[in-house]
Amino acid sequence: MQRPDSGPNSAPELPTQYVPAEVEVPLYERWVERGYFEADAKSEKPPYTVVIPPPNVTGSLHLGHAFEHTLIDALTRRKRMQGFETLWQPGMDHAGIATQNVVERELAKEGKSRHDLGREAFIERVWKWKAESGGQIAGQMRRLGDGVAWSRDRFTMDEGLSRAVQTIFKKLYDDELIYRAERIINWCPRCLTAISDIEVDYQDDDGELVSLKYGEGDESLVVATTRAETMLGDTAVAVHPDDERYAHLIGKRIKLPLTDRTIPLVADAHVDPEFGTGAVKVTPAHDPNDFAIGQRHGLESIEVLDERGVITVHGPFQGLDRFEARSAIVAALRAEGRIVAEKRPYTHSVGHCSRCKTTLEPRLSLQWWVKVEPLAKAAGDAVRDGRVDIHPADLSQRYFDWVDNLNDWCISRQLWWGHRIPVWHGPNGETVCVGPDEQPPTGEGWTQDPDVLDTWFSSGLWPFSTLGWPEKTPDLEKFYPNSVLVTGYDLLFFWIARMMMFGLYAMDGQVPFRTIALHGMVRDEHGKKMSKSFGNVVNPLDWMDTYGSDAVRFTLAKGANPGTDVPIGEDWVQASRNFANKIWNATRFALMNGATVEGELPPAEKLSATDRWILSRLNTVVAEADAYYEDYQFAKLADALYHFAWDEVFDWYVELSKTTFFAGGEQAAVSGRVLGEVLDVTLRLLHPIVPFVTETLWTTLTGGESLVIADWPKDSGFRDTAAESEIENLQQAITEVRRFRSDQGLQPGQKVPARMDLSGTKLVAHEAAIRQLLRLQPEGEAFQVTATLPIAGATVALDLSGTIDVTAERKRLTKDLGAAEKEIAQANAKLSNEAFLAKAPDNVVDKIRGRLSKAETDVTRLTAQLDSLPEA
Repeated sequence: MQRPDSGPNSAPELPTQYVPAEVEVPLYERWVERGYFEADAKSEKPPYTVVIPPPNVTGSLHLGHAFEHTLIDALTRRKRMQGFETLWQPGMDHAGIATQNVVERELAKEGKSRHDLGREAFIERVWKWKAESGGQIAGQMRRLGDGVAWSRDRFTMDEGLSRAVQTIFKKLYDDELIYRAERIINWCPRCLTAISDIEVDYQDDDGELVSLKYGEGDESLVVATTRAETMLGDTAVAVHPDDERYAHLIGKRIKLPLTDRTIPLVADAHVDPEFGTGAVKVTPAHDPNDFAIGQRHGLESIEVLDERGVITVHGPFQGLDRFEARSAIVAALRAEGRIVAEKRPYTHSVGHCSRCKTTLEPRLSLQWWVKVEPLAKAAGDAVRDGRVDIHPADLSQRYFDWVDNLNDWCISRQLWWGHRIPVWHGPNGETVCVGPDEQPPTGEGWTQDPDVLDTWFSSGLWPFSTLGWPEKTPDLEKFYPNSVLVTGYDLLFFWIARMMMFGLYAMDGQVPFRTIALHGMVRDEHGKKMSKSFGNVVNPLDWMDTYGSDAVRFTLAKGANPGTDVPIGEDWVQASRNFANKIWNATRFALMNGATVEGELPPAEKLSATDRWILSRLNTVVAEADAYYEDYQFAKLADALYHFAWDEVFDWYVELSKTTFFAGGEQAAVSGRVLGEVLDVTLRLLHPIVPFVTETLWTTLTGGESLVIADWPKDSGFRDTAAESEIENLQQAITEVRRFRSDQGLQPGQKVPARMDLSGTKLVAHEAAIRQLLRLQPEGEAFQVTATLPIAGATVALDLSGTIDVTAERKRLTKDLGAAEKEIAQANAKLSNEAFLAKAPDNVVDKIRGRLSKAETDVTRLTAQLDSLPEA
């Protein structure tokens, strides 16, 4: 193993208790002040780059953030220790809709709207809010221990990133990959803006399905709708061209109820003749499928709802909200005898705004679009040809399903806060796109496009815009492409696909990252989604205050299986706090008993079997940790380190070595050096996940400057299978006697006289440790054998006289023996029944066989215990 990074320590001391609140904040600030998390583009070290998925400037740290940040921090801390020039790039997203909503709510409290201020004053107000209240998450990230390069902190609307946005917009525009067109979009009547398909939350709503009769007599037909208010904008009825029921009506015009208009009946293959009546109303201005039909048949598009969802058509319904109009129109149709059928409630999937939860309205609108086909193909090819790995691999298909079927992306938003579209419109219909170093056109009648860009447009540039693109900076040359992207599988569509498309396009085919490591969502301890409405949302800062940041981090890492959701409960955080305390107490004991890192490890011939065993296991765990890190198996990593540290180091090695330490002398010094080595390496292995407690312990143990810049452990290759086998037998022997003591009702600390015959076994070298751990006293003059246990080729004779109520114990064991024998009889009866075996599922049969095996083992054990009891 490698030596510590600094000189030896002298008289190391630790407080009796670990108090996270006294350690974490000052320790983190010391790390930052010393510049440990900064990255140097001039370094000759190999680069390792990860960007933080930029949290919204309106946000605060939630468990999802804490989970993701813990995983990224663990990766980057390890790579830094391995000698990489490590950059974890921090920053925040301007969150267009969310931020504008926050500031507009503040204005509403003053009785004002953004229109009262005007665009420039409103934007100034947002910047002021951002400076005073935005970005509280940065302070919370420090509490968690995020090792980010704070000097590089970026914001998606800072000067450099704004230049990147304008540059790529101009490039896409000039390459005819950005265009302006009138199409159906998702419109939020509350936020008063278009939103993209991926920002639509679909949920089942209870509505109504109304069947309406259009036309009269033989030239009538029935259509069904859940949105009766849109019938005022119908410009056709469509049927399938092969539907004989309506062949006589195709090409004719029928009267549209409640209006003075007639509309044609058209034939279109999109219509499913098997669904409903086989006839559908066509409202091109308010439905995407209807819009496509309208385009194919040259139909007029009539808008009947304004931007706030209010009826605009002149007549009795003008001025009504869309939901009020729905009821009024159905009532009017009913009065005319046009209602053929009504179904209430009718549950159907309805799109809602992901920001404000308002029911969205499909609306015909003039918007800016990205032509995604060539960009999406490149993004798909980069994964297919292996330039980018998706982990876990089984989520790749979900990615392909998305990028292979992408529709053009609506990138314009009718907001004031955001990157304004760099296009100027002239008095005669001219359009000029302006790059960052170009002057916009001047003169009367020239105006800049009022819309801003979708937030995902700027965050899609994040891996390279944060490094100085479009300039060819040293940072860009050193740290691009990113090594890995760690994010939730839910962002495959929102963010990952955008970064893939823009990265490959802007960086001449160079991928934005080499690996996409996807994790799941954090859920409550019952596996339920966390939601304010469910009352199960947890503020991770509360848990950090109570249990410490390390406890929260370790709990999250312990549940992080790739691509799967993570349940978490407070009991689990408390257990992780107990683990931190265990590390603390064990290290404190070790320091008090001679554990040291001074000098080289003694040669193998001077080591006891116990020493060789723990060093062999240590190297195995180092190799396992490396493998788990490379495979992003954080749960397996945390579990392996937990059991090695708690079970093998603290519960076995330390306990087995106590007699050596207490005896003193040369062997105690040897074991002290071994224990120092094991603790040194174990603390290094644990540090990326639990950085605070390990830093405090390691610097005390070694005198080193900081674990943040210490070397990552390497597997020396040392293995000792003989020592591992010997200690495994020792563990089995001790465990068997402990089980017997427990079965006899003895207290853990109760001392029992014992005679041990270990001759001919390797246990003979461990007699002192066995007696210490099992509380076995020397036999003494009045020793009386009342129980004999065969263990690992040796025997242990115990004198239990006077320590237990033999009558009561015999009665208890006899009762348990009877239950085990009954279980055997029942299991054998079922397993010998051919009819049962023929019908029972394999898992049921296997379960019965397992019960039989356990019961047989219990009978053997209980019989032996009864035989070993003294006569009552």
